[in-house]
Amino acid sequence: MVKRGVKFTFPPELIKEPIIYNLGQRFKVVTNIRRADINGDKGWVVLELEGKVDDIERGIAWVTGKGVRVDPIVGDIVEG
Repeated sequence: MVKRGVKFTFPPELIKEPIIYNLGQRFKVVTNIRRADINGDKGWVVLELEGKVDDIERGIAWVTGKGVRVDPIVGDIVEG
């Protein structure tokens, strides 16, 4: 099991989609949300993904394929 910090930036049409929930369910990845800012026309979330390396990689590829921008987080993620 590994942990990886990432930031998801959502386009407006995906803000209301349950992408983080589906990521966890489809790929058996724990999604710990640390910070988020979602409003009507944009949204982002900083989260820590925990699981098997292959599952996390497949999950990130799926999220990216949906149109979400995924950026790595360097350093510690602040508990919130």
